[in-house]
Order: sequence, then C-alpha cells, then structure tokens
Amino acid sequence: MYYRPENINDAITTLSKGELTIAAGCTDLFPTTQEDSLGSNILDISAIKSLKSITIEKEFRRIGSGVTWTDLENEKLPNCYDMLKECSLQVGSRQIQNLGTIGGNLCNASPAADGVPCLLSLDASVELISTNGKRILKLDDFIKGSRNTELKKNEILSAILIPEKAERGHSSFVKLGARKYLVISIAMVACKINLDGDIISDIAISIGSCSAVARRLGELENTLIGKNVNSDLTQDIYNFDYKNHISPINDIRGTDAYRLEVAKVLVKNSIIDTINKFKKKGQYE
Repeated sequence: MYYRPENINDAITTLSKGELTIAAGCTDLFPTTQEDSLGSNILDISAIKSLKSITIEKEFRRIGSGVTWTDLENEKLPNCYDMLKECSLQVGSRQIQNLGTIGGNLCNASPAADGVPCLLSLDASVELISTNGKRILKLDDFIKGSRNTELKKNEILSAILIPEKAERGHSSFVKLGARKYLVISIAMVACKINLDGDIISDIAISIGSCSAVARRLGELENTLIGKNVNSDLTQDIYNFDYKNHISPINDIRGTDAYRLEVAKVLVKNSIIDTINKFKKKGQYE
C-alpha cells in the first residue's frame, strides 16, 4: 500500500496503525532496500507542507525535515549556516539536491551523510513526533551508528532545531572525494567560529566519513579557544590526537591511515576558510 497524507496528524495516525517505510525525497528509498522491488508499505510525507518550512520559534530556528538541499541553498540565513549551504551544493547531483531532504539525510544515518557534521557544529537537536506526542533529542544522541537511529517505528522526524545562541560567527564546509558530484566522501569537516576581536571565543569542529557517526572534536575546540587568529594554528591542529576521537576504516575510497592524514588537512583548511570569511565580510554582516 502507498499512503501520501497532506498533514502531519494524518501521517502519524496512519503510522500508528501498522509498520510502514517513510519516504520523503525518495532519493535513497529504493537503493537501500537491496531488493528488486519495494516490499513494504510506504508512507510518503512529501506532501506535508508543515515539514517544508524554515521558521524562528522562541529560542531556536526550526528547519522542517522535508526541507530540500536546494531549499537550504536558496534560503536567506545567518553566516553561521554557510557550511550547510556549501554542503547543500555538494550533495549528490542537482537532481538529488532538488528532491533529497535534510530529514532523510539524518534518518538514513550514513557515516558519509553530508549534513550531519554541519548540524553537529550548529548544536542541532531533532524533533520526533508520534501519536504519543513529541520528544526532542540532541543530534549526537539521535544517530547511534551506521544506519542506526533512535527513531521509533511510530515516529516521524518532523524538524531540526538550531539554538539561537549557536547562530553566531562564520562557518565553512570542506569535503574530499574522487570528484565534485555524485560522490561518497573520503572525509569532510564542518567548522564554525565566533571571534572576540582577533581571539577565537567559540569554535565547533565536526568531522564525517571517518567514523561510524560524525564526531565533534571537542578537545581540539578547547585547545583553539583563546587563540589569536593571526597566529599560526598549524601545530595545534596537527598535534591533536585524532586517533582517540575518530575511527576511519579501510575501503575502496581510502585507507584508515590516509583518512587520518586527510582529517588534519581538512580541519586546517576549514578553519582557514572560516577565518578568511571574517576578514572579507565582518563578524555579523
């Protein structure tokens, strides 16, 4: 059976009555089955308008789970979202960007999910809704491992919530792959920095494709807070013990040793890119 409700209440009511596979942009729906055909009932949430908006509510920005990568690219957002916009331009191809949703990217929970490092660096939480009500989880609590999340069978991921206090400074996203489009990344880094004059007052660094789940590098962040952006940060970045924080694998795209070396370079490049944005745009323009 195929269901395509037009409001969230109908969707969660339908979901409560039986086991269904939730479809949003459908860019990964068939490939992830590993079968010749779809063998399950489908709940298509792509017609629910409330999932497609970006709004400001109280102390957070609410990004509907049905917002596409193209929507994010075109939305006017503070500079701290630059990394998410840059990420949007590198997800799959233009066709996938037009259909693929940010909620689907999280629920798919691929170790190479492009949106996860950016959202981790924005201190994101997710809103989950069912007939039992709503619950909110921090993103790093929601994604448990490769293709494994805390989403229950009767729940829909309805929104991503970004706290207002995280919307400061500039950000950058850097990704290494064999080509620019339609590529699974070898490694990627999302960085957000806030400055007090020339001093780093806050920094968030997240790395993806180097562990089963993207990781915040909290200890490196603590090392860099208080540093002057006009000084050479290379030694701090390269001396950091990445092995204790990420666990890259060997696969056809690269060895674990290569990923560890690449991680250092991408972290450095993302920090430099972000600092350069301050110099070009100013802090809150």
